[in-house]
Amino acid sequence: MGHNVVMAEHRKKKWSELSPAGKFGVVGALAAHVVLVGLAHRDLSHRPADEIRGPKWVWRMATAANSTMVGAYFLFARRSATHR
Repeated sequence: MGHNVVMAEHRKKKWSELSPAGKFGVVGALAAHVVLVGLAHRDLSHRPADEIRGPKWVWRMATAANSTMVGAYFLFARRSATHR
């Protein structure tokens, strides 16, 4: 049984096409990303390398590129000082 599925054209909206709430959401998400990356990089700067799983430079690159990686850093990359 064949069904004809019509896919709606989906394109990215231009900034000028966003509603005020949409613009607020984009700016809020960007601000949150900048704050979280700053916190992760501050932690990386102050934490000894033996308390981090993997090279620091890899975590710096990963956290700067993607907000999901900031969460991964705080959840998985940091070792506690008692587990050296």
